[in-house]
Amino acid sequence: MTETLWQPGPPRPRLEAESVDVWVVGLDDPPADAPLSPQERGRAARFVRDEDARRWTAARATLRRLLGAYLDTLPHELHFAEGPFGKPRIAREEHVRFNVSHSAGVGLIAVARDREVGVDVELPRRAVDHVALARRVLGEAEAQWLAALDPPDREREFLRAWVRWEAVLKFRGIGIGGAEHAHAGPDPWVAELPIDPPAAAALAVEGGPVRVRTLRWPPGG
Repeated sequence: MTETLWQPGPPRPRLEAESVDVWVVGLDDPPADAPLSPQERGRAARFVRDEDARRWTAARATLRRLLGAYLDTLPHELHFAEGPFGKPRIAREEHVRFNVSHSAGVGLIAVARDREVGVDVELPRRAVDHVALARRVLGEAEAQWLAALDPPDREREFLRAWVRWEAVLKFRGIGIGGAEHAHAGPDPWVAELPIDPPAAAALAVEGGPVRVRTLRWPPGG
């Protein structure tokens, strides 16, 4: 089941076998002392917009601090590797799995033990043809259902459908570019997350259902 509120997270979080932690993170106030690697700093410098660079830096710095808290490791000592399609994982760590998503100034970080996870959060975007995009990505049935809705309902329901789809892709580590592999392997358990509107968010988990703890970063905040 999913918690109904985002609770203050503990300073030293611990993972349970039958639960997944999802943290909500504000990305518009990045820390001055972000514990990033030289490669991560280089990636942040390549963003065209300063706002995008700040938010990416805030998300990455929070990920390092959060995983460091779970593993009792200094954030800058964590090393990451990539799966076949580029999904990041912690190098030389077999048990802790994670996934990150952000849209504008809102970020989500899902963390689990011995379970693959995917998470997605989306805010509405301007000038999107929801029906056409749904037809191309989600299928004709979804497109026809959306076309029958009033525009405000259409946008909301499109976002709900979209984050569920994206969470599954990210669970599999393939992203939009690998959507043809979306149905490879067992289907994950998918749950919507109680994010504040107009955003929508969803979580995909291996071997669910599980208890989902929805937590706020920073700990105790």
